[in-house]
Amino acid sequence: MKVAVVHNRDRAGVINVFGPQNRERYNPRTVERVAAALEKGGHTVRVIDGNMHVIEQLRDFMPRVIEGEHPGMVFNLAYGIQGVSRYTHLPAMLEMLGVPYVGSNPMAHGLALDKVIAKIVFKNAGLPTPRFWNFSSADERFDDLRFPAIVKPKMEAVSYGIRVVEKDDDLREAVAELVREFQQHVLVEEFIRGREFAIGLLGNADPEVFPIVEIDLEGDPSGIQTAHDKLQKPLGKICPAELPPAKTAELQALVKRAFNSLELYDFARVDLRMDEAGSPYILEVNSMASLGLTGTYVHAAQVAGYSYDELINRILEVAAVRYFGQEYLSQAAAAAEPAAKPEKLSVKVRSYLRSQAVPIEEILAKMVEMRTPAADVDHVNASGEWLTGQLRQLGFSVEVHPQVQTGNILYFSNHEGEEDDVLLLSHLDSVIPERSYVPFREEGKKLYGSGIAESKGGIGVALAALRALRFARALRRVKCGFLLTTDDTLDGGQGRELVQHYTGRARHVIGLKAAGPGGELVISRAGRATYRVETVYGKSANAASSAHVIGHLFRRLRALQKLSDPEAGIHVSVRRINVDAPFGRLPDRAEAVVTVRFNRPQDGAILHERILEIGKQRSSRGVRLRVSGRTRRPPMENTPENERFFAEVVKIGKRIHTAVSAAHRWHSSDLCFAPPSVPKIDAMGPIGGGERTEGEYVLRSSLVDHAALLALVIRHCRGSVGS
Repeated sequence: MKVAVVHNRDRAGVINVFGPQNRERYNPRTVERVAAALEKGGHTVRVIDGNMHVIEQLRDFMPRVIEGEHPGMVFNLAYGIQGVSRYTHLPAMLEMLGVPYVGSNPMAHGLALDKVIAKIVFKNAGLPTPRFWNFSSADERFDDLRFPAIVKPKMEAVSYGIRVVEKDDDLREAVAELVREFQQHVLVEEFIRGREFAIGLLGNADPEVFPIVEIDLEGDPSGIQTAHDKLQKPLGKICPAELPPAKTAELQALVKRAFNSLELYDFARVDLRMDEAGSPYILEVNSMASLGLTGTYVHAAQVAGYSYDELINRILEVAAVRYFGQEYLSQAAAAAEPAAKPEKLSVKVRSYLRSQAVPIEEILAKMVEMRTPAADVDHVNASGEWLTGQLRQLGFSVEVHPQVQTGNILYFSNHEGEEDDVLLLSHLDSVIPERSYVPFREEGKKLYGSGIAESKGGIGVALAALRALRFARALRRVKCGFLLTTDDTLDGGQGRELVQHYTGRARHVIGLKAAGPGGELVISRAGRATYRVETVYGKSANAASSAHVIGHLFRRLRALQKLSDPEAGIHVSVRRINVDAPFGRLPDRAEAVVTVRFNRPQDGAILHERILEIGKQRSSRGVRLRVSGRTRRPPMENTPENERFFAEVVKIGKRIHTAVSAAHRWHSSDLCFAPPSVPKIDAMGPIGGGERTEGEYVLRSSLVDHAALLALVIRHCRGSVGS
């Protein structure tokens, strides 16, 4: 199942800042621990920041159930960013989107978070709770108020702001301070001297009750646990608490009733005090019990026999059963397979890559900032030197092939043999000139910048994939090569022989261009030929007029365009026309550039002859055309070897819930120079679009997914694919 772990990392991800700001959020290490546990449970996990872009990110990741796919779920760790009832914000959005999620619904979270309302519900349900008063300001008076009293913001957690007061002046001062600091009403509650307990629940309707945890107040019946204690130095825990069996049963029954009175789902924690006479009082219910290792909920679960990984997957399971019924368990069991090496590797790889999501984006920003317009030798070489440093850290050596006109072509290898299990192929140059450079920027779910989809996004994903394999100690088992050319955007003339050489000795070749918007990978590309068509004047051309010359050029260009045959995969297009025609004279220059794209090698030769033949035809006044040009790149045909390689990639993608499909592209690349017999796939970079335009982008959500896919494919290339 696809599971999105949603938490709050970036508190600036709002349109405007208003209302009380949430101080509560998960430690990133805990978020990663939850995600890793779910991966170990066989799920495909993405960690998503629960800010204003969460809907876009979920839309990219979640299965399309209405199109027949199995549903995914959200594991909700988002406490909210700002405003009132922050626990309710993400669940409310998920309800609107139709995305199942772990934990209670907005109503239940709202009831539980509002301590005053929760206590009213407890009283109406006949549950014991301390007497309480709701203060909107320090000026309010209650004749029946008793001391000692405990003062707390009515809609906060983690014991923020709590304190015990013994007299009226201290009470007024505390209320005024909390109203000012937290911008909300204040709950004043009769303080119960005695013992304090925390009891975790897991399930629905008749939930499992974990062993009771007693907070070790070190014998002080007036002791409390503050926010500082919980966050910095938690008090000791006694679990199971030393209670008579009858009292244990009484408390277990009470917390079940409290859980159900608020209509909570899946998991929660109930906090109680027991007075010195042994009478219990429910203080509050935390509808989003902390899953941090130092918390009472996880501690009690471990005493109950759950490992951390088992606990997290059990929480997901009870939520899934609530949504999908008991058949979910049988379906999950049927889908489960014995843990095989690829699945173990996928857990390690994805866990590592999730922790590297921000560094991956930083690498992309760095590469975009290193402007590399085609033929800008100094900048291209500087980029190559930087990447050399990155790959040397991963154990790669480098072979430098100097190219005076375009910059040095670089081949990296992590082995000393002559054959690569897999060769990664990309390029350093960018088609965007310096004057049109677009700097790196983040905009919602997209990352923009010159070259980011054309090559730099793919290189960044490749670096992340190689680092993940090294982290998993799997990189050294693969003989991997990495070829970076410097004239891909100039039709690859300088690097052609090197591409042919290195791809010819590889067992598999992977191109790193951007994948299509639906995750499309490229298994075939069109070939490309370019022709220059210019006017030439014969002896009788003096009788020609400017209009006649230009007309003859345009007629010949129309004849060339008629060679197009979409059904046969042939496209002829005029890219540029230049005419310099001074008034009253024949044009000094009339020329055009024609591009031909074709899918079969034999069509390239046939078209070449026909184009030359059309160019030879003279006009009635002696004007003819000179045609020069050739095939720049042959087509990359879809071979059986490519099909088999792609089928293996699809299997790997299914295992990690990354959908891929096959596509043909009309634009050629250096991969077209690879021998037809070598299995090859292109567009294994991140999902992107707008190549060679100022709107070039990649989807930030695809960086981790496609890095994981690439890492597993690289590792798989050590096997029998294509052999």
